[in-house]
Amino acid sequence: MSTTLKVPRPRGRRPAESREPDVERGILSLHDRRRRPVRAGQVASHVFLMVGLVVVGLGPLLWLGKAAISTTQDTIQQPFALWPSGIDWANLEQAWVEVEVGKYFFNTIALAAGQWVIGLIVATTGAYVLSILRPAYARVLEAAVLATLFVPSVVLLVPLFITVARPAFGPSLLNTFLGVWLPTAANAFNIIVVKRFFDSLPREVFEAARTDGAGPVRMFVSLVLPMSKPIVGVVSVFIIIASLKDYLWPKLVLPDPAVQPLGVRLPNIQSQTELDVTLAALAISTIIPVVLFLLFQRVFLRGAGLGGAVKG
Repeated sequence: MSTTLKVPRPRGRRPAESREPDVERGILSLHDRRRRPVRAGQVASHVFLMVGLVVVGLGPLLWLGKAAISTTQDTIQQPFALWPSGIDWANLEQAWVEVEVGKYFFNTIALAAGQWVIGLIVATTGAYVLSILRPAYARVLEAAVLATLFVPSVVLLVPLFITVARPAFGPSLLNTFLGVWLPTAANAFNIIVVKRFFDSLPREVFEAARTDGAGPVRMFVSLVLPMSKPIVGVVSVFIIIASLKDYLWPKLVLPDPAVQPLGVRLPNIQSQTELDVTLAALAISTIIPVVLFLLFQRVFLRGAGLGGAVKG
């Protein structure tokens, strides 16, 4: 009878060859990255991409900022020269005061803010009913909301305008911000996106809240909204960008120039003012999207909210 001796395995760390690297393996191995030609190529490509992104992304904004404080002759004759005739700060003042860009600027902010508030209320409450409360008619209501996505917006333009101009009760909503806020804030796409996010929330939390006696309003305010910050940020971006891009509907509902936003008023300003003042007005109008990007840069760059929005 033979006896087999078991040799105990040495304790301690494994050899360096058998350990997996901490970094993820890419196209280039860790050994290749340490080579000087490879490192030089990576640095050169990164610099090239960075410069290209800066030129393509910031180049037009920087040129517009330069042209806003340049004379018309300098912009036409030497568009890329840095102020051959000196800086003309009067363009900004003339655009803000004489052309009344400041008034249209605040009209734009008021339209975007009102549409953002009403749009969030409609999207979150509608999704809350369809996803959390789920009444007996929830499937029919969801099908009706989805059906509106297949109707072209041009088809709804005339009925919406008649409804705003001659509502069933109350005065006409023409030349009022409500005439822009109400039809555009009820967006079926935003409701569906928020509903998909609400579907991924844990149901045990809502069951425990119902057991403790919490009503629908208390659950919505104390549970749903605090857990829905990512999707609220995403939908906020959608609503505000749609408000800033909209041209046709505000032009129809707001025929009075005193209440028109910048997007509607700038084409008329261009035909009535000098080129340098027009460019100054355009530079002022870019403040809003730049500030919005700085506020929502995490949503744009990381996409954390959008990942939760499409979960499920």
